[in-house]
Amino acid sequence: MARKKIIAGNWKMNCTPAESEKLLKAILRKYKPKKGVVAVICPPFTFIEKAAKILKNRKVLLGAQNASENENGAFTGEISTKMLKAGGVKYVIVGHSERRQFYSETDLIVNAKARKVLETGLIPIICIGETLKQRELGMTETIVSQQLDGAIAGINEADLKKVVIAYEPVWAIGTGHTASPEMAQQVHKFIRDKLKLVNSNIATIVPIIYGGSVKSDNASTLLNQPDIDGALVGGASLNAASFMSILRTV
Repeated sequence: MARKKIIAGNWKMNCTPAESEKLLKAILRKYKPKKGVVAVICPPFTFIEKAAKILKNRKVLLGAQNASENENGAFTGEISTKMLKAGGVKYVIVGHSERRQFYSETDLIVNAKARKVLETGLIPIICIGETLKQRELGMTETIVSQQLDGAIAGINEADLKKVVIAYEPVWAIGTGHTASPEMAQQVHKFIRDKLKLVNSNIATIVPIIYGGSVKSDNASTLLNQPDIDGALVGGASLNAASFMSILRTV
């Protein structure tokens, strides 16, 4: 069975609600659905409710950039998976390197978030990846293995089939540097081989997407690699033309 291709735009902390609406409508005007390809938009929380209304009965799905591992309660500034689901969200990014770096999210926290996302009936996009220093020390596979094992710990096989893994080398995020297609493919294959140790069927189903300065001029060569099943797009998703250009390469 062919794995679905996923192109997810992570808008990060950009765009006011008015700017978000303008950008989303520009994307929708250009978007032509393609069989086997899933387009996801992850805007700021302030735009999620409006985005859900705009995307109703459209082929672009709504994602969130983060979620709490807690159900509810005295967690000021947090947002729960139930709130996101009620707002029309289908996908949730967990463990993004910026969350790990700036908000001290550990593998344990990422795992708790992924499990809560799945428990709510949503799909987690679980991010893993090494820093430049770790790569230079030859630790890429060690770090990726550790983060993957931690992120999926305790998740049953039925739920694992619903997960999306995003390999995002930290040194390539927002830096303009991108892993070569061969470098990215090598790590993606390593991740898939790791999943085979859990369950060979799961390894053939789970999409592994690449994140790290994906742009219209490098997307095609990256997405043509056998184990790269899509992209988690940052800055290039803030421009309708560039995001659509990436989508058309799949």
